[in-house]
Amino acid sequence: MQRLQVKKMTISGILMALGLVLPFLTGQIQSIARWISPMHIPVLICGLTCGCWWGCGVGFVLPLLRGILFGMPVVPHTALPMAFELAAYGLFSGLLYPFFIKAMKQDSHLIPMITALVISMVLGRLVGGAAKALFLVIGLIHANAPFTMEVFLTSYFVSTAPGALIHILIVPAVCLALERAKLSPILVEARR
Repeated sequence: MQRLQVKKMTISGILMALGLVLPFLTGQIQSIARWISPMHIPVLICGLTCGCWWGCGVGFVLPLLRGILFGMPVVPHTALPMAFELAAYGLFSGLLYPFFIKAMKQDSHLIPMITALVISMVLGRLVGGAAKALFLVIGLIHANAPFTMEVFLTSYFVSTAPGALIHILIVPAVCLALERAKLSPILVEARR
């Protein structure tokens, strides 16, 4: 059991470091970064490989830490709502994936993984939007324009759709490779 926790901590640390570095690949161009959402990738991988609590922790800390270290995402205006969004990604992907593995009873874990991934991305976006609306209402963050339902749907679903498709291609490929290499602690727990 202790060995499993050490494995989760190690993988989570590597994914946290990857999340700090990946946005540099977009060249700090905000429009490309928003389109690809590179920080989401390691968080989703963490939830699917290490479980809900590690995924949630990495998801919450990553945007805040990156914002403090590198200035992007901007703290608190962008990083704080993003922390809740990414925490939800890690939490839900880690909760849903083992559930769908047991419920679907398939030889391949691809369908349960993609199902958990898609639901987690939708729920994470809803949590991120709700967090942003709440922080705007209580005055913790400020916006240049009103945060209407149209702005929410556009910024959290429409403009991020290409990134979501990229995530659906990349994340399962990486997670399945980790599973084949027996580096996915969540599978050990799912079999219990």
